[in-house]
Amino acid sequence: MGKGGMSVDDDVEQQNMAAWLVGLNTLKIQPFNLPSLGPHDVRIKMKAVGICGSDVHYLKTLRCADFIVKEPMVIGHECAGIIGEAGSQVKTLVPGDRVAIEPGISCWRCDHCKLGRYNLCPDMKFFATPPVHGSLANQIVHPADLCFKLPENVSLEEGAMCEPLSVGVHACRRANIGPETNVLIMGAGPIGLVTMLSARAFGAPRIVVVDVDDHRLSVAKSLGADDIVKVSTNIQDVAEEVKQIHNVLGAGVDVTFDCAGFNKTMTTALTATQPGGKVCLVGMGHSEMTVPLTPAAAREVDVVGIFRYKNTWPLCLEFLRSGKIDVKPLITHRFGFSQKEVEEAFETSARGGNAIKVMFNL
Repeated sequence: MGKGGMSVDDDVEQQNMAAWLVGLNTLKIQPFNLPSLGPHDVRIKMKAVGICGSDVHYLKTLRCADFIVKEPMVIGHECAGIIGEAGSQVKTLVPGDRVAIEPGISCWRCDHCKLGRYNLCPDMKFFATPPVHGSLANQIVHPADLCFKLPENVSLEEGAMCEPLSVGVHACRRANIGPETNVLIMGAGPIGLVTMLSARAFGAPRIVVVDVDDHRLSVAKSLGADDIVKVSTNIQDVAEEVKQIHNVLGAGVDVTFDCAGFNKTMTTALTATQPGGKVCLVGMGHSEMTVPLTPAAAREVDVVGIFRYKNTWPLCLEFLRSGKIDVKPLITHRFGFSQKEVEEAFETSARGGNAIKVMFNL
């Protein structure tokens, strides 16, 4: 049962509720009408949804980069759930299957999509990116080809973590990380940590993580960083801190991932990376930066950027299944799906402190 448009539960008859961003610092759990189920769609009962920094940004400012919230929007995009119903043409999934969900729907018609770089699609419809609704809801409808069945030994929470992990995996692909690549990571927040885990899974032999926060550095060390370096926020300290980075690494920096995206972190990245190396800008803290690009160019240091990810879910799930990556320690706080808990969860995530990944269990 389940194929050919069949359903094995009665949830579709119950009112679907979601967490709506209705104003500045205001979230409300309200009804969310689902679209009709297309032949290639599935209806998913959400079970795990993580809070991303962009979700908090939308809550606090009603915007993230050039995306502005102009009307109420359902929040959330890091998610996993259980198939409740499958469209008539869905051949790969049946009700009851546990899935991790890729949150962006590209057009598949533009040149970027045709070339396989669908993450750059100008018509991308991405969960919780205005005006597209997100996934912090009892149920959603989504294309089946963007739902990836979880291995038996991978939990729904781990499935939801495939979204942030995909950023690290995509960054490692862009930077060509391998067994001969010594890595420096600027920033030990959630994205810095998943980038570290990804780099190790790709074979990086030595990884040094840099941050301004002692607690985040201790987490990075506990998750496998070979060494950590605490730095200041003062750009005048870059030269001395680069010496310290080189000393602890004991080798040249082949690739630096800037997972913060500030003037100082990018300056450090460009300065620390050895001639012929590569800097991958992952974080977007500043929309514009003043950095020493000319000296880096004279050393043939390549600079690459990333935007989200493409074709990463199968590899993420294999890393999780095989144990090459363990994301469970990153999930530090869990909340249910009530009005009070939704508010508390976002406050916890926004506060930072010892919170890394805040997860909803629906």
